Amino acid sequence: MNTENRNPKRRSGITFLLSTFCFLFCATPLFAGEPAAAATPATATNNVLDEAAVTKLLAAALQDQFTGGDGELDLHFTRPWVSTNVPPGELKLKIVEMPPSGVTSTFIVRFDILADDGANLGDWQMPVQAHLWRDIHVARSMLKPGQLVADADIALERRDVLALRAPLAEISDDDTLLEIAETVPAGTPVYQNAVRLRAVIHRGDMTTARLEDGALIVTVKVQALEDGTPGQTIRLRNLDSDHDLTGKVLDAKTVLVTL
Repeated sequence: MNTENRNPKRRSGITFLLSTFCFLFCATPLFAGEPAAAATPATATNNVLDEAAVTKLLAAALQDQFTGGDGELDLHFTRPWVSTNVPPGELKLKIVEMPPSGVTSTFIVRFDILADDGANLGDWQMPVQAHLWRDIHVARSMLKPGQLVADADIALERRDVLALRAPLAEISDDDTLLEIAETVPAGTPVYQNAVRLRAVIHRGDMTTARLEDGALIVTVKVQALEDGTPGQTIRLRNLDSDHDLTGKVLDAKTVLVTL
């Protein structure tokens, strides 16, 4: 005999409790004050938006807007995602709110999911753990100050740049003007402050100062009073007149002095 039919009031009470529990703990959390999106009818033709699908949509949106499109953004929710039924067709994700710091190793993002016809399927707020994988320059052995970057033991390695502590150095394969500025341990990324332009003029060197005044150009021999890299302004001394000048280093042989 079916015992459930013997006590319809008890069965109704249990059903109400189960429905209340599911509403409180199974629904996807929304921002306070935001109306819940209307439920999409679950039919055999509907798609299911699971965690893999939504993180793929979210990564694509964040990649375009917040990372400059460089590298591969890998996302994981740190709170379980509740799969939801969505209409068939292409879905779009719209970023509604991001922290001021943008994409970091951990952050909270708010977003909408839009159906193919533009209908808003819901508003979600999710905590995210992120990795942005890029090929960066890493020291394969210890690098010492004064080494030319072009000759240093540096290779490209795939690293999570969101976990790095400082801006990375911009290095090209044919760069002959950069040198190592500080000791870089093996296995360490090459940061911006670890490289510098190599001086092409050194203190005490005799070089040519090119003086320009409109169409008039005069060249004189001067002595450098400090080291200089291309584009840097340094102090110079005209030994004939014993006057000090300042000029911008053009190359290893010429400094531009504007009167």
